[in-house]
Amino acid sequence: MAMDSDLSMILPRVLIVSRRTVRKNKFVDFVGEYHLDLIVSYGAVPVIVPRVHGLHMLLDSFEPIHGVLLCEGEDIDPSLYDSQLSDFSPEELQQIKQLHASDTAIDREKDTIELRLAKLCLEKNIPFLGICRGSQILNVASGGTLYQDVEKEILKKCPENRRVVHINYDDYDQHRHVVRLVEDTPLCKWFGGCLEGEKMEIRVNSYHHQGVKRLAERFVPMAFAEDGLVEGFYDPDCYDPEEGKFIMGLQFHPERMRRQGSDEFDYPGCPSAYREFVKAVIAYEKKLKGLDRIRKAPKLDMEELEKKRNIVVRSFSIAKDLYSTGRGIVSAQESELEPGAQFLEANTALSRQQEKRLKQMGATVRNSSVYIDSLRMMRMVNEERERVARTIMAKMSIDQLSDLSSFYHLMSQICSDALDRKLNGLIINE
Repeated sequence: MAMDSDLSMILPRVLIVSRRTVRKNKFVDFVGEYHLDLIVSYGAVPVIVPRVHGLHMLLDSFEPIHGVLLCEGEDIDPSLYDSQLSDFSPEELQQIKQLHASDTAIDREKDTIELRLAKLCLEKNIPFLGICRGSQILNVASGGTLYQDVEKEILKKCPENRRVVHINYDDYDQHRHVVRLVEDTPLCKWFGGCLEGEKMEIRVNSYHHQGVKRLAERFVPMAFAEDGLVEGFYDPDCYDPEEGKFIMGLQFHPERMRRQGSDEFDYPGCPSAYREFVKAVIAYEKKLKGLDRIRKAPKLDMEELEKKRNIVVRSFSIAKDLYSTGRGIVSAQESELEPGAQFLEANTALSRQQEKRLKQMGATVRNSSVYIDSLRMMRMVNEERERVARTIMAKMSIDQLSDLSSFYHLMSQICSDALDRKLNGLIINE
């Protein structure tokens, strides 16, 4: 029964790559609970992809993939987006490693897994949400670059009144800084009701020392920190949750923007990225199901159909010859004329006079200008019907199109079965 079936076979699947740490001298893979809770609460199933050596070669095993969420983790290998390290002195590099010890230990296996998933989403328009490191992965996968250390590369060039603390180890969860939202973007829509007056600003948290340096061309910024760092971006050509489109990266953590000692969010718009992402995931899954139904449409036996076609074609040929020469019908030819006559009667709209004449002479084709003109008129009518149908379908939702596709595939099957029975009956009678 459906009630007892595995939910993973019913709900859409969102892949999330784990982060590796060491506990009691052993490796442990984990994903933050807030990400999982939000994905489940909006109607999808999180599937954790463990950071295991060689797993990047086995990602096909996780299909069907309806969405990918990538979140926090170690620094991305600089060689993946920059041919050489930024102009850091040995002393500066050592300072960075000491200050951000938990992040500067590069995990190339995680890099490989996540970059492959990001590129897969970009190629197939699979919904993708990148949080923190996940947004950086998305930018790198699309050809962008990163600051290898925001403080060393931005803040030392930034006026003091515009400097931003992007990570505070002494106040990890409650640390906030201002970001300016860009108008007419999803982020502005989600937080629009929380903006004070004409200020396009909200206060967000962040835990990162790297960030977007050169944003890939396909993306549009949605938010900037006061020091100019991009805090959110998306692909406007791949953003329509209702149609299963969602490609976005957020440098901050909306899932952790909660009041101290409470699960209440700082702003009502905080969970919106997850809600809209899952909405796109659900729509994308329905779209895939529609494609699967098309792929699984009944296949006709082409060899058998070719035999039946030859019988009908021969019937047409005999009838045409009889009509052209004016010879009478030989009794031996009557059985060969019958398949063509029945086929034409079932599949062609004829005038009463044409039907009468054809029955009188036993012919199955009529080489006349009237018949050709009627076919031409039918073709023009069909073209107009097709144009109208395309216009109507362009305005339909994914659910409506999926239902319509299912209905006509069923009709195609019924039509195919009926045609087989008719043609089989002709062969038996012959």
